[in-house]
Amino acid sequence: MILIKKISKALAIIVVVIAVVSFAGHSYVNHVEKEQRVVKIKTNQSKQVLFFYRDDCPDCQSIFHQIYWRNVISHNIVFINMNQAKNRKYIAKYQLTSVPTLIHGNQRYSGTNMKKIKQIIGD
Repeated sequence: MILIKKISKALAIIVVVIAVVSFAGHSYVNHVEKEQRVVKIKTNQSKQVLFFYRDDCPDCQSIFHQIYWRNVISHNIVFINMNQAKNRKYIAKYQLTSVPTLIHGNQRYSGTNMKKIKQIIGD
């Protein structure tokens, strides 16, 4: 009986720690999403994936977390918040008509289909 109580207590602590870490991670990604820093895209960006989004766009918000966590592993995604006025110069340069849009070399996708996004980002 004592062993069951110890195991239950340990599991409860693990669940609380996981919940706190998950909440902190979620809050941090939301903070990153809202950043409106000016982005300077390198001229040789063939290995980079450009992710154009707006922090007030529901479609962008629906995929932002998945793309962010993929970038934690790959480190090849450039996040460009189009709500930053100085980033809007890329609208003409990359012929953007909607967000979210991902561009990788000659590949381009606008939308929220994660299967198509994974094709652009790579697995």
